Amino acid sequence: MTEVYRRMLSDEDEDTPAKCRQRRRRRIEMRRHAAVSASGALGSLGPTEDPAESSDCGREGKRLHVLEAGDLLVTNSTHSSSGEEESMARKSRAELNNGPVYGTMSISGRSREMEDAISVRTELCLPDINRRRPVHFFAVYDGHGGPHVAALCREKMHVFVEEELMRVDGSSQEAAAAGEEEREKRWRSAMKRSFERMDAVATNTCACGSVGHHCGCHSMEVALGGSTAVVVLLTPEHIVVANCGDSRAVLYRGGKAIPLSFDHKPDRPDELARIEAAGGRVIFVNGARVEGILAMSRAIGDKYLKPVVSSEPEITFTKRQPEDECLILASDGLWDVLSSDLACEVAHECLKEGNNSVFNAGRSNQKDDGTEALYPSRSVLAAALLTRLALGRKSLDNISVIVVDLKKS
Repeated sequence: MTEVYRRMLSDEDEDTPAKCRQRRRRRIEMRRHAAVSASGALGSLGPTEDPAESSDCGREGKRLHVLEAGDLLVTNSTHSSSGEEESMARKSRAELNNGPVYGTMSISGRSREMEDAISVRTELCLPDINRRRPVHFFAVYDGHGGPHVAALCREKMHVFVEEELMRVDGSSQEAAAAGEEEREKRWRSAMKRSFERMDAVATNTCACGSVGHHCGCHSMEVALGGSTAVVVLLTPEHIVVANCGDSRAVLYRGGKAIPLSFDHKPDRPDELARIEAAGGRVIFVNGARVEGILAMSRAIGDKYLKPVVSSEPEITFTKRQPEDECLILASDGLWDVLSSDLACEVAHECLKEGNNSVFNAGRSNQKDDGTEALYPSRSVLAAALLTRLALGRKSLDNISVIVVDLKKS
């Protein structure tokens, strides 16, 4: 792990003693805030309710949340009506008993506005298509033109996915008898319909929250704004990924990083051909952009760029294997500065059972600050470390990360 860390920071200048002391003071303050927030949750083992997740409080009762306030502007993607950002980062553990073990982190980083959102729903539903077994939902949304579309996705996408999965025809016996190809086709259809419904809501909802054009806001308030979406459905047998935009999902299997999604960039050959076929152009202004505006070729929302910018997701269907170690979902705030291989290697080191030095380094109480343990699981530690590395590598965007430990899930 030491060699990995040195390689990641090899391109940075040597820190001065003054900078080291300043960062140390900030870390101490960050841990003290975390200790205060964590003490109540750890004492009662009760969930800390997220306003965006209150509708599923029964399912979320097993979740343990730890809040941490940092030296940079940090938020859990929940915005008040006045538009103020809550300076909090959420590191959560999905299950205390059974189910997926995961950690999340979502911060605004060096960006002034928080436009990212994350959503996790363990045991989302028990559809026939999955033989009445639980489906776990993970998603990262990276908004642009404002946070409202990403916030809508956080509130609605899992609802649409659940409805579409439960709507798939056939009893559990029929689903079991169906061939692998037919089952995969049903999964793809359900995910595609979910994204279509989500896009319809996003393109008809104003930034003020009103549906349609009856709120008195300028028409561009509805047309402007969009979000990427990378959605992962985790089942005992498969990993289903639906991606729209440049957020990314990566699987670490047998020592190799396997991409489960592919960034939708305007200069990608197949995307460039699709854009031109739809009558659009790719103009290079600080990188390839659709009509010189949007740096991605697919997104939810962006009504003013339809149909050139598509909301149709690219879907991958991956069979789980015993050598699968972890799954990483993140916005481009991470992937712009860390490669998939490096991110997986860091997460692997954090999740290794025998590597207690890494885990204890994050958990240990230091005598001079008296903090409590900050990381309730190795997945949380992995998400936090990846976020910190992205910041250290000068990421200028919001950073949102979900790490799922597949060995324990």
